[in-house]
Amino acid sequence: MRLSSIMIPVLAFVVAGVCSVFAAKATVAVVEGRSVIAVQEELADNGHSWASVIGDGLQIVIEGEAPSEAIRFRAMSVAGSVVDASRVIDNMSVVDTQSLEPPTFAIEILRNDSGVSLIGLIPATTDRDDLNNRIATIAGDSAVTDLLETADYPVPAGWNIALDYALNVLGRLPRSKISVGAGRVEVTAISDSAAQKQQLETQLARLAPNGVRLGLSVSAPRPVITPFTTRFTLDGDGARFDACAADTEEAQRAIIAAAIDAGAEGRVSCTLGLGVPTRSWGDAVVMAIEAVSDLGGGTVTFADVDVALVAPEGTDQALFDQVIGELANAMPEVFALEAVLPEPPVERPDGPLTFTATLSPEGSVQLRGLVADDLMNMTLENYAMARFGRQSVTMGTRISDELPTGWSVRMLAGVEALGLLSNGSVVVTPDDVTVRGNTGNSEAGAEISRLMIDKLGQSADFTVDVTYLEELDPIASLPTPDECTAAITSLTVDRKITFDPGSTQITVQGQQLVDEIAEILIECPNRQIEIAGYTDSQGRDQMNLELSQSRADAVLDALRARRVPVGSFTAVGYGEENPIADNGTEEGREANRRIEFILIEPEPTPEELTALEQIEAEAAQAEAETGTDTDTETTDETTADDTADTETETAN
Repeated sequence: MRLSSIMIPVLAFVVAGVCSVFAAKATVAVVEGRSVIAVQEELADNGHSWASVIGDGLQIVIEGEAPSEAIRFRAMSVAGSVVDASRVIDNMSVVDTQSLEPPTFAIEILRNDSGVSLIGLIPATTDRDDLNNRIATIAGDSAVTDLLETADYPVPAGWNIALDYALNVLGRLPRSKISVGAGRVEVTAISDSAAQKQQLETQLARLAPNGVRLGLSVSAPRPVITPFTTRFTLDGDGARFDACAADTEEAQRAIIAAAIDAGAEGRVSCTLGLGVPTRSWGDAVVMAIEAVSDLGGGTVTFADVDVALVAPEGTDQALFDQVIGELANAMPEVFALEAVLPEPPVERPDGPLTFTATLSPEGSVQLRGLVADDLMNMTLENYAMARFGRQSVTMGTRISDELPTGWSVRMLAGVEALGLLSNGSVVVTPDDVTVRGNTGNSEAGAEISRLMIDKLGQSADFTVDVTYLEELDPIASLPTPDECTAAITSLTVDRKITFDPGSTQITVQGQQLVDEIAEILIECPNRQIEIAGYTDSQGRDQMNLELSQSRADAVLDALRARRVPVGSFTAVGYGEENPIADNGTEEGREANRRIEFILIEPEPTPEELTALEQIEAEAAQAEAETGTDTDTETTDETTADDTADTETETAN
């Protein structure tokens, strides 16, 4: 009996233990099975059906042969999103790839006041002596830090032309960072002014050879605007800025938004500049524009903290008092507001008092209308001649003693404004100065407005209607390389650069042609041009070859003496090769003794994928072969990257 009382509890514990073991194994088996199934399904859903999943207790083992290293990594990430990543065991292999890919050749060039530094990887076949000499010439007395490494792999397509272009650019930009790749150059630079920024962007884009993609970012310091000026007008012609300045991007956006709300249409711009008199500038300008809109029209002018608002003629007095009162109380205290409600003009029986100045596209200036006295007439004539040239000015003025105060100042200011146009007119009346015309300066309208405010005061009534024409812009209208070559070809169709017999001395007629060719090349962007020299077949081959080379060199020296930038020019003598006429006749031999200008254009090169893009492409191809879709998130990111890259580059 005693034994039985002891065995019963023991047996109960044994049975419970055995049941616990079996229950634990069953639980592990259930968890393992569900984990394996869940991971296997998730892998299949994401295009990794090549992978198999094995359960080992609570661990998940992934086996199979991944098409690439990138896909193997993705498979591990997918499994880790289903179960704890620490439970995932990588037992995958990767399909054998081809031989090792060549490295990506690239150079980062930095130039500043301290010197030039280069870091990157270049082909072993690169002419280091030529590269070092060009860099040393560019750096001058500044230090050169060379951290370039080499690799003995084939030179990729587009590498040499990209490197040559980058070095040409480096010589033009004393403060810049240039990234060079095969068929691709990215330039980040700092210019001294907005005008220089525009000039550099135009020149660098034109200089880029075919086959090189250019990414260009040139920054310029904000201009100092004195006085800090904004002038907004709302009349029958619509709402517009004659001049606009803002100190911050936030103020710029607010001012432009207020102008659009008041009725401005099309492209509305406002210059970011330095010299703002107060941080509340943007708020004050917005309030004034809204006041002009509430009045139904008028003009408001800011010159630093002086504000002049001129309401339209016939504005209701009560409305004028209400709007101006609210504006005066809301305006920051630092600003001084002067509001004017003009009186209707008194009509003259003999017509209005006027003075007119016109500038023709050819540069001729005609001055007509009324002046105060003989002294003012002489002053006006001398001022116009000094501005436009003595032979260009025609006077048609007459004396009047009925002119209002300030008439002479208005005339001189109008003539000065006319000097900022390519062609146009200025009409001065007792109540208004109107400037109209065309210009190649995109900032001419704002400059004329600031001139009028400075000469006539903030409350002066004037109208500026200036049109910017790209063909008048001396920078934007630069000829293209093909246009330059065509222009030279047209000059040399019936004429040629001739030499004294057996000599390298250019004849007088040849010198005249060189003068005309130099004028074209000075206006053209710097391109790779070959000056090819040829002779007739008379004489020994070697002598003809040397003579043709000497004559090509003589033309190159003649262009250099005429201040043509010939850094990218080459002079090559071909002797009696490539005849264009019969050497058996005197006329033919004379035609074969010639100089040709040849524009060198490198062959376009296809865009090459980066290492990351190559991996992504391989992954996409491998997944496509399995009949599944490419990972959506990766495709979206790649597309976004390609789009951004397209927007920041200029294809050439």
